[in-house]
Amino acid sequence: MFDNLENRSFKVLGIGEVMLRLSPVGKERISHCETFEKKAGGSELNVVSGLSMLGLRTGIITKLPHNEIGKFVKHKIRYAGTSDDYIIYDESDNKRLGVYYYESGAYPRLPVVSYDRADSSFTRFVKEEISDDVYSSANIFHTSGITLGLGESIRENVIDMMKLFKKNGTLISFDVNYRAALWDEQTAKETVNSILPYVDILFISEETLRRMFGKTGALEDIHRSFASDHPNLEVILSTKRTVISPQKHSFTSLVYDCRENRHFSEPEYENIDVVDRIGSGDAYVAGALYGLCVYRDIEYAAKYGDAMAALKDTIMGDMTVCDLNDINRIIKAHLSSGVKSEMIR
Repeated sequence: MFDNLENRSFKVLGIGEVMLRLSPVGKERISHCETFEKKAGGSELNVVSGLSMLGLRTGIITKLPHNEIGKFVKHKIRYAGTSDDYIIYDESDNKRLGVYYYESGAYPRLPVVSYDRADSSFTRFVKEEISDDVYSSANIFHTSGITLGLGESIRENVIDMMKLFKKNGTLISFDVNYRAALWDEQTAKETVNSILPYVDILFISEETLRRMFGKTGALEDIHRSFASDHPNLEVILSTKRTVISPQKHSFTSLVYDCRENRHFSEPEYENIDVVDRIGSGDAYVAGALYGLCVYRDIEYAAKYGDAMAALKDTIMGDMTVCDLNDINRIIKAHLSSGVKSEMIR
């Protein structure tokens, strides 16, 4: 799957909207708090920044307002070690950064997300704003259903880019990541079906496979059936999260090698102390892509993906803060038995 892709500038390039996140301090409610903490995040940025933290060269394609809040986001992107070579800066009178508000939950009160993202600078992005050399610069091009759900214009531009990357021998990674608040299920299904012939690495939830695509049976059988329907797919990955309470989750995943007809899943991370779950699915994508890029095997995709997701659950903000030593330590502890250290010192 990775033949002839060793000498490109970026291991992974992602395209997507970067947003400003505003959250009440602690467990306060949006409707009553007077102070918000600001952070940057977005599905594809969370993925490529997570990969950067693990030591791979990545970049983000996005469009930011050319103002102080755009500068804040740019600094966060650079802090993560992600290239900003393909960031476009919006100079128009209508420039704006999409915003979302996140209220952390506490049982029985569920977490709440409220969006203010309409007509952001990114939704007016067109592929002609990026130089053509981008299409031969990356091993993997990654995007998600969140990006495709932002509107018809951005959807057409990003799909055209997927085709151009594919034409230049780039592997395509796609996270379905369906959000009902962005687009209806039928449009999403039709769009995903239209791009699947270009996709090599597919991240898709069991719920989406069952509800959107009408699959039945055990998840292993669903993967096999879906791969049969779409014979170009190389790897299918589905996360499995058990929500015990807003502060307590368990997590694992099931990964399928379509060519070898082989599944892998490891024992779940049990009773994770959840500080902030936003971005943990993206952290999983980052870890899984790392495993595929470095080890080229689904076992490592699952192990690094699961560890990244579990770690992200314990970190405030959308973006994972870690390095490869952190993840390797977590994987080793997870797979070990007996007494475990309670502190690093």
